[in-house]
Amino acid sequence: MGIKMRILLSVAMLLILAYLCTAFTVFSKKPVGRLCTDIQVITKDTTFSDLFTARSVGDILKQAKLNPIGKDIDSVNTMLLERTLGENALIDKVECYKTPSGKIRIEISQKTPVLRVFNNSGENFLVDDKGSIMPQVLSNAFHLPVVTGYASKTYCTNRLYEFGVFLQQDPFWNAQVEQINVVSGNNIEIVPRVGNHIIYLGQLDDYEQKLRRVEKFYSKALNKIGWNKYERINVELSNQIICTKRK
Repeated sequence: MGIKMRILLSVAMLLILAYLCTAFTVFSKKPVGRLCTDIQVITKDTTFSDLFTARSVGDILKQAKLNPIGKDIDSVNTMLLERTLGENALIDKVECYKTPSGKIRIEISQKTPVLRVFNNSGENFLVDDKGSIMPQVLSNAFHLPVVTGYASKTYCTNRLYEFGVFLQQDPFWNAQVEQINVVSGNNIEIVPRVGNHIIYLGQLDDYEQKLRRVEKFYSKALNKIGWNKYERINVELSNQIICTKRK
């Protein structure tokens, strides 16, 4: 190889090396003074319809003096935003992160109510699918079983909410159960939407099997003899259905 060729190769290598160094320096630099331009809110369910919007979430952050719009986006503490929004009694989970376009994206999972309680103590509250008490926000917008009687907060949040989750996830009973009455000893009565009778479960043990027996009784008996023949259907005991005729 001639001297000229070696010189040309050396110059070419130096130019390539200089380009790579320059490119690395340029592209590794963070934009200076990039401001947050907007908040994007994504709700992962429709429990409360349009309750959480960019405007409403922005108002929450403004009240906490954490409004990110107009601030240097690198200075925005997304973990602090998550913690602040997560204190809202209607929010189950929240994730905040920054987008390349200079926006704060907020993804919200809302709590899901399963029971509306009006107990003998005069208390009125909602219970969610995790066994937590929820505030009475937009409560009339939900199709929920109404719980009455001796339904203390302790019983509702430790035992009854699981029954509420089952009812909500079961298409038939979700449509059929209108009221749950807690009588003495934490025994359960159900007032159905169809049929003028009471379903007595007793204790909540084996409630799935008890309701399956009632469902079979509906299809095999009441569909033939009429839905108002009995005033009480008792499935407290295993493998038994005791019916009380209407007088």
